[in-house]
Amino acid sequence: MGAILSSLFSAGSTAASSSEPSSVIAFHSSDLWQRHFDASKQNPKLMVVDFSASWCGPCKFIEPAIQAMAAKFTDVEFIKIDVDELSDVAKEFGVRAMPTFVLLKQGKEVDRVVGAKKEEIEKKVKKNREKPKFAA
Repeated sequence: MGAILSSLFSAGSTAASSSEPSSVIAFHSSDLWQRHFDASKQNPKLMVVDFSASWCGPCKFIEPAIQAMAAKFTDVEFIKIDVDELSDVAKEFGVRAMPTFVLLKQGKEVDRVVGAKKEEIEKKVKKNREKPKFAA
């Protein structure tokens, strides 16, 4: 389903160092984002939303690391939203600085990282992607 949604929503950014398409989905329409977000509420998969801006130096600095994480953690969905393009979405999530990474599961925020903090982002992705362990 994720692949279908990815192709439908034409995310489209590509990694600069690779000819492979990026596994980071960029949204350029609030309506398409909202439909994707609503659908994600039915899926236990971790979603990492990168709120950034084209003029933001730290956002550009962290982008290759996010691309690498998206390639490494294929069970996690990585989303990119430009705060200038989709300011309503940024406002809805209370984004006040860039980059801000909001980690969501089934539509609920489970963690957040403000700033280009690669190690902290990766640590929180690892922690939150784990499936809950059930007692026998």
